Amino acid sequence: MRIHYLQHVPFEDPANIGNWARQKGHRLTGTHLYNGEVFPTMDRFDCLIIMGGPMNIYEAEKYPWLQSEKQFIKEAIDHRKVVLGICLGAQLITDVLGGKVTKNPEGEIGWLPVSFHAAAFQSPLFKNFPEK
Repeated sequence: MRIHYLQHVPFEDPANIGNWARQKGHRLTGTHLYNGEVFPTMDRFDCLIIMGGPMNIYEAEKYPWLQSEKQFIKEAIDHRKVVLGICLGAQLITDVLGGKVTKNPEGEIGWLPVSFHAAAFQSPLFKNFPEK
């Protein structure tokens, strides 16, 4: 599988995801957005992983690449690519798909329960996951 990741800051790289991908023989490429790198064309990857970062999804004035990144993510989804978001990446996917991303009054760090929407279980990726 050809896996491509989007990296927002130098210290939020694919780490163990990258190790796993290499061990399994997958090809791993990345776009380092903080360096102004350009996005690949859709025919260059099968899976897109969007990494985390300290910024929020509404800081396009401070991080001008956020708007083009959202367009790229939407295009990947429209092309039926496998798309995974980690932290900020999940928030970007939510926003692109029309969901609501707001500040959490309880904070953002720690182990918290996650509940799946019923539609998630229609995907082979989540069919064996527990409800929480």
